[in-house]
Amino acid sequence: MLAFCCGAIVANLYYAQPLIGLIAPDLGLSPKTASLIVSLTQAGYAVGLLLLVPLADIFENRRLVIATVLLACVGLALASSSGQGQGQIFLGYALLIGFSSVAVQMLIPLAANLAPESQRGRVVGNIMGGLLLGILLARPAASLIADHFGWRMVFVVAAALMGAMVVLLALTLPRRVPEHKASYPALMASLVGMLRRYPTLRQRALYQALMFGAFSLYWTAVPLALADEHGLTQSQIAVFALIGAMGRLPHPWPGVWPMPDMRGWPL
Repeated sequence: MLAFCCGAIVANLYYAQPLIGLIAPDLGLSPKTASLIVSLTQAGYAVGLLLLVPLADIFENRRLVIATVLLACVGLALASSSGQGQGQIFLGYALLIGFSSVAVQMLIPLAANLAPESQRGRVVGNIMGGLLLGILLARPAASLIADHFGWRMVFVVAAALMGAMVVLLALTLPRRVPEHKASYPALMASLVGMLRRYPTLRQRALYQALMFGAFSLYWTAVPLALADEHGLTQSQIAVFALIGAMGRLPHPWPGVWPMPDMRGWPL
């Protein structure tokens, strides 16, 4: 269930990527401004990671996750209702969607905390597999829906899915009150301390930022190129994007296989 929830929530970040060629002329956005749809969604996600996720160390997790998913539902519903000439307002909705999609980063540590220690690696691996599958399937799903029902229906379906998820999580997710007693300012200050103390953390953060940036740039530009330069329909673009879903297959394995002793290896 948590793997499905994580995949569905993180998909909110990527529905618009193959659709900006459809959204921009409908809302009166220039091609240059339309690129902000993707940028602001990711920027909102980054802000949420920095400011919202640390609240899971202070507040009861179940209530915080449900509130965040509900906020995502509202943002998606508002995006679907955007009318002609409301491009600037839609950009604000994109920022809200990204900001509220960080619930996935609250569910992963919650699942790790709930799982028995002997099964923790497998559980986290499966959930990360669901998350990756949501990232990879969001684009083909959005393209298929938009091709047959219009781009607004993509956000309608996503909002309905988030609404159903609020009910599901409210009925099934157990309560968890964090043992951490630090204040919010102290938690934020600890981030700076960890970056200073652990050089490996800085390196890994840089690697992942560069990889994620390249990934986002590629999948934002490719749908436009396939449509404008090769004449592919949204359904054909969806088939192209499905190839990327093969990357999900090995994802749970690192949580199960023993890792080699890497002490002394060059970083």
